[in-house]
Amino acid sequence: MPPDRHQQLRDTVRSAHDRGAPLCIRGAGSKDFLGRAPRGEPLDVGEHRGIVDYAPTELVVTVRAGTPLDELEAELAARRQMLAFEPPRFGAGATIGGTVACALAGPRRAFAGGVRDALLGCRLLDGRGELMHFGGEVMKNVAGYDVSRLMAGAMGTLGVLLELSLRVVPCPETSLSLQQQCGAAEGLQRMRTLCRRPWPLAGLCHDGETLFIRLAGSAAGVEAAARAIGGKPLDEGVWTAIREQTHPFFADTLAGDAALWRLDLAPASPLPAWGRWFIDWAGYRRWLITDREPAAIHAWAETHGGHARLFRRARHTGEAPDARPPALRALHQRLKAAFDPRGILNPGRLHAEPEPNPSRN
Repeated sequence: MPPDRHQQLRDTVRSAHDRGAPLCIRGAGSKDFLGRAPRGEPLDVGEHRGIVDYAPTELVVTVRAGTPLDELEAELAARRQMLAFEPPRFGAGATIGGTVACALAGPRRAFAGGVRDALLGCRLLDGRGELMHFGGEVMKNVAGYDVSRLMAGAMGTLGVLLELSLRVVPCPETSLSLQQQCGAAEGLQRMRTLCRRPWPLAGLCHDGETLFIRLAGSAAGVEAAARAIGGKPLDEGVWTAIREQTHPFFADTLAGDAALWRLDLAPASPLPAWGRWFIDWAGYRRWLITDREPAAIHAWAETHGGHARLFRRARHTGEAPDARPPALRALHQRLKAAFDPRGILNPGRLHAEPEPNPSRN
């Protein structure tokens, strides 16, 4: 296994804290397009890699944050196990630390849980360079506050991830994908109907013209569900294209001033006539390509009980406004002050923040 690099990382963070110098935490850089523009001195965590402990019978793996996803998943696959949340790469060399920091999950998310559900514990460096350990390496460890899950989606603004303990699951015995031609509104209705039945669903989405259905589980269960649901056979590779956003919906339409938005909504939420929509996670997640003003998109999502986030755009045309409610904004600010008092870790990456303050401890 590669050598432990946490002490070098710790020294770098401590030096940056003393100088009040911002740090840009980076593994492979495959998620640089997410959030606001990265800034600060590079802090390379890609060399801090390797599987620390793997207990297949306990369904738990502990891994250093710089470990490539491909490397980790190959080790799990050798034992017929996997990460339930089906993480996307979005680039070569994508690491497990970046995946957790961005809380990214693929089409299986609605049926198998997300990153936070799989994250059992973590070791990290806070903004002072102090080594911290939260959670545990067993699924029954629930003592105290589950601080480790705060790191999922924090995009490195609360700490430098060093090690992650993750729950894994057995690979299904078999899987089968089907497609049905229908419009988006009918597709949403079919999704709701399918989710009310005890089928072994592992993916359910609609690209505007076609409903994609993935079944995974025992051979007998998958076969019985496929007969009842119906539809034409579908190449399993479509799920990789959806996960990595190489599906034509994403690849062919994101150009000019258009932006790709991620909306999390109730499955029964309507589908407006404006923009182009891709429905994922059985209707809970919607991808929208549009050139509408960000404020209008945030307002529409809030009206329907959800929230929206700018995911990526073809070219930079200004940052989206901070749409967090005041109470949530205040909570985030208190967490940032507690973990990173000088604001040196990925400043402004998740939300607009003041410049790092060298006078604060």
